[in-house]
Amino acid sequence: MSDYKAPLDEIKFLRNEVLDFPNHYKNLPGFEEATPELENAILEEAAKLAENVIAPLNKVGDQQGCTLKDGVVTTPEGFKEAYQQYVAGGWPSLSAPENWGGQGLPASMETAVSEIFGQANHAWNMYPGLVTGAKATILEHGSDEQQKNYLPKLVNGEWLATMCLTEAHCGSDLGMLKTKAEPQADGSYKISGTKIFISSGDHDLAENIIHIVLARLPDAPAGTKGISLFIVPKFTLDKEGNAGERNAVNCGSLEHKMGIHGNATCVMNFDGATGYLIGPENRGLNCMFTFMNFARIGVTLEGFCHIERAYQGAVAYAKDRLQMRALSGPKNPEGPADPILVHPDVRRMLLTIKSFAEAGRAFIHYETQVADRARYSKDEEERKKADELLSLLTPIGKAFTTEVAIESCSLGMQVFGGHGYIAEWGMEQNFRDARITAIYEGTTGIQALDLIGRKVLKTGGELLKAFTVEVLDFCDTCDTDLNEFTQVIKDRIKGWEEITGYIGGKAMENVEEVGASSVDYLMYSGYLCYAYFWLRMMKVANDKIKSGDNSDFNQSKMNTGRFYFQRIMPRCDLHISCIKS
Repeated sequence: MSDYKAPLDEIKFLRNEVLDFPNHYKNLPGFEEATPELENAILEEAAKLAENVIAPLNKVGDQQGCTLKDGVVTTPEGFKEAYQQYVAGGWPSLSAPENWGGQGLPASMETAVSEIFGQANHAWNMYPGLVTGAKATILEHGSDEQQKNYLPKLVNGEWLATMCLTEAHCGSDLGMLKTKAEPQADGSYKISGTKIFISSGDHDLAENIIHIVLARLPDAPAGTKGISLFIVPKFTLDKEGNAGERNAVNCGSLEHKMGIHGNATCVMNFDGATGYLIGPENRGLNCMFTFMNFARIGVTLEGFCHIERAYQGAVAYAKDRLQMRALSGPKNPEGPADPILVHPDVRRMLLTIKSFAEAGRAFIHYETQVADRARYSKDEEERKKADELLSLLTPIGKAFTTEVAIESCSLGMQVFGGHGYIAEWGMEQNFRDARITAIYEGTTGIQALDLIGRKVLKTGGELLKAFTVEVLDFCDTCDTDLNEFTQVIKDRIKGWEEITGYIGGKAMENVEEVGASSVDYLMYSGYLCYAYFWLRMMKVANDKIKSGDNSDFNQSKMNTGRFYFQRIMPRCDLHISCIKS
């Protein structure tokens, strides 16, 4: 694969011109100094670290993987040194509160940085990536003492964190978990059980790892109502709050997996490990959702990052690779053949990837903008509306973006032909690394049930209606020369509403109809959401072209958006047919 380049122009266009983050930050209390100049400086520094240090380790991590020897997990060559540079640059503290040693910037600005690091190296970025959810969980649910003990070193990067949910007999059905928590006289608990699939479960990057663990107290109610949440550090803390004695938690084995070999995916054994209750007893799953919701947005970002990598690799190859002649005549008459970029089917594949990449970026940055309002707005009603919108968008973003990421990475391989299947080009690694994203944090089917069941039908369609009103209102702001595209969106919104009512009616006869139609419903929703973000990008580009800025960048936005509406949006009809079958 070609060398990774941070797509700074695309990020700046989206954030400054399409989503208007500068005005967004001015309206958030305490973030008025988050200017475009500050953000650009941060992004440019992130690009240097990503391109020069983190991205070159992507193949290294895939080839070497992690090792477990004598109970010690070692990450691939260069991972630890890259993390030390990351910490030295102050990156872990970017959006953390200033009173805990953070820089106090908006969480959405950290997302822009995470995009760059995630595209550079998915496996490496997972180590620091999990800390965001851990910090939020301790901030929201931890006691004053727990915040004092753990937040400063999570914020400065000295310590890292994990989330420990899954057990071998219960994947996403957490009500079945068996890990036990025995109360101790000193107020602590002894945690015993085995967790599997624990990303970054053990490693050599940081001196301590703070595990956020779900476990069950003695005599707790059965099912999800009997789960509690605990902090279990790899090393217990001494009187000064530093890493002290080794706790009874160890990596039993490393999972042998399809991709992300550079990240240590562990089986973690808790053998009477010392832990501390977070939040109320038997309310652990409610507390854990703070972490899980951060993780689901994070996985949306991971999926999108792979689409961008697929496009960068495929388009560079298509420009250089000479094969056959264009049907309309030679385009490279001095050479033995034309670059494959000129062939219509190659262009179809590239434009499919490109259209998903640019809309995916818009979706994730819009989603974090909504999260900002839900978290920071001084207006209670605005916070409530933003939180409701975020709850609707999260399953769509997580499931749809990761599904089209798999498609895009597969198409990226296809552009290379046989060379795409060969390891040296990096495209097959990108496909393998991307595949987990549709499984992480609830599979596509689980996200689809959450969307149609909890977020749409259970609310009587109110959450859906609030979003469609926003989309339709935006359509009305567009000039008439975009009518071709606004009409597609209006028609699809009508179809969205009709198919929602159809499913609700069928479910009254047979509740299984909800599960049978849920994934098709989610995919329809995703294509429509991406169309909305394409319209927003096209409106900006079209306005600039009409004002005289007829640059390749703006023309590309119009052409790619047109491709999305004409060649991708018809897929919605298939999903409607499947739902009604």
